[in-house]
Amino acid sequence: MPSTSSRGRGRRTISEINMVPFIDVMLVLLIIFMVTAPMITPSMVDLPSVGKAAKQPDKVIQIVIQKDERLELVNEGKTDSASLQSVASSVKRLVGEDTNTAVVISADRTVKYETVVKVMDSLQRAGIARVGLSVQLAP
Repeated sequence: MPSTSSRGRGRRTISEINMVPFIDVMLVLLIIFMVTAPMITPSMVDLPSVGKAAKQPDKVIQIVIQKDERLELVNEGKTDSASLQSVASSVKRLVGEDTNTAVVISADRTVKYETVVKVMDSLQRAGIARVGLSVQLAP
């Protein structure tokens, strides 16, 4: 009778997930991993050792650039003033023949970056090899 099929007693769609294909795929993957796991060979990783690290500098010369772009050289607790033109020769004199001396440039946050670059450039032209910038976290 056509009236009974129009009431919804006919074929309905199933809204459940069919788990059988999903379980089949999982079992196939499990078998693949079980077969291939013994074939994986453990490998060695070469970790760096402490003996290969760069040598720490014997002494550090610090160049401090103040807010008014005034330069100060700090070496073993002694502070000397310097100008942009004379900073390279002053550092070169303090470094002498020691190639393991590091120069660290510290600047106030309001100083123009151009001033820091000029100091780095003059040190590079003077042949100072180990020049770094000091970084401090903001409070």
